[in-house]
Amino acid sequence: MKIAILAPSKSIHTHKWALFYQSQGLEIKVYTFKDHYSEENAKQVPTEILPKLLPGKASYLAAAPALKKMLKEWNPDILHSHFISSYGLLGALVNYKKYFVSVWGKDIFVFPRKSKLNQKLIEFTLGKATAICSTSKIMAKETNLYTTRPIYVTPFGVDIEAFHPAINAEDADDKIIVGTVKALEDKYGIADLVRGFAYFHKEFPNSELLITGDGPQRKEYEQLAKELEIEAVTTFTGRVPNTEVPNIIRKMTIFAVPSTEDSESFGVAAVEAMACGIPVVVSNAGGLPEVVVQNVTGIVTDKESPEQLATAFKKLARSSELRASMGAAGVAHVKENYSWIDNANYMLSLYEKYTGKGDLK
Repeated sequence: MKIAILAPSKSIHTHKWALFYQSQGLEIKVYTFKDHYSEENAKQVPTEILPKLLPGKASYLAAAPALKKMLKEWNPDILHSHFISSYGLLGALVNYKKYFVSVWGKDIFVFPRKSKLNQKLIEFTLGKATAICSTSKIMAKETNLYTTRPIYVTPFGVDIEAFHPAINAEDADDKIIVGTVKALEDKYGIADLVRGFAYFHKEFPNSELLITGDGPQRKEYEQLAKELEIEAVTTFTGRVPNTEVPNIIRKMTIFAVPSTEDSESFGVAAVEAMACGIPVVVSNAGGLPEVVVQNVTGIVTDKESPEQLATAFKKLARSSELRASMGAAGVAHVKENYSWIDNANYMLSLYEKYTGKGDLK
């Protein structure tokens, strides 16, 4: 089976899907624009660069003839595009025989609400799809505002071979490390996390804040930590290699994802933390309360509430037994629902269903 993936080549999720398909014996090509191209990823997955003839959204419209020619030459069984407001629209324009589209977040939560034209573009794209996929139930529900078609929920999942609890881990009661691994921008609630930790630290001076990731607002958050007088106990590691993320998470006592926008469609970071046996504190945003079981695998707070974050941190800090029970429940929850292999195989089963080609290997 031959699958054409129409998406940003540099996206970790695009690359992860592509590598898995290859490991299962499928032929894969990624079609992407130059500004979304990853030379490193292209060494592992065949990648074609689309011509960018016009600026902005118009570039997707203008690239349709070139993409149509490329697809005719390679003749894949399925064209699967990601991000319905951009690559999804481009894929719909070529009118391919078997066309899958996946919604990712802002493309369905924000884009169609901006104008009637945007809404029509989304409805057009959904109408052209053979199958529509979403990484979460809440995003599938949002997608159904623009189509009556069924939406397949295909979570990203996590590699439980890489994301697992520390071997012979000991819960150190003398130090509480609150942390996160996210891009450093307000939609992920980083400022709320810094403020919430500052409240928490007053009662638990043996605590530290560990923030991994980089982004446009890093200096702003570093200054905030300084103003709140927690600079000495706050570490900004910057970006780390993806292979190091599990080790970073395992250093934490509590993992926080206080996102502020519903475009946080799935909550991969929270699932990764649960897989590592770390209790999570998340906001009631997007798909986060869908993946975290309230008071079982973690604690769900209101959005943009540093005070509630601090209260949740205190509850977990006071009880090593609670942290251990939530950690164990999180591991079990991820194994049952969010194993990357299980989720990826489900996507393959959809490809089989719509092409009639079984026995992929």
